[in-house]
Amino acid sequence: MRRKSRELALQTLFQLDFSPHTAVQDLLNLLGESFDQPTVAYAVKLVSGVRDNRDQLDGAIQGASPRWKLERMASVDRNLLRVAAYEMFFSDEVIKPNIAINEAVEISKVYGTAESSAFINGILDQMAREKGSTT
Repeated sequence: MRRKSRELALQTLFQLDFSPHTAVQDLLNLLGESFDQPTVAYAVKLVSGVRDNRDQLDGAIQGASPRWKLERMASVDRNLLRVAAYEMFFSDEVIKPNIAINEAVEISKVYGTAESSAFINGILDQMAREKGSTT
């Protein structure tokens, strides 16, 4: 269920990059039609958490990737980084960094480019090390 929720959150955040004035709930309802309620509920939590903490998330991501500006990152990569970083550092649920990193890497293999998984793994690993925990 959590993997599907993360994918739904990614799809929603990706769409919001291109249509920022779209109502989040409308987008989640449209994208989440074929998912059960708990899957959609966790996706809503992820999207809301990313949006509420976006400046801090983006600052942490930028700090861990000084050679890559956020604007230059592929939208899929940028939003997967945001979702995983939110789960690692802001979620009220305890998500171990290695789980959040692995999930983001696996999802990037489906939605990202050939380089996405290594790129995402490197940045999230750096963020986890800076925070002092990778387990």
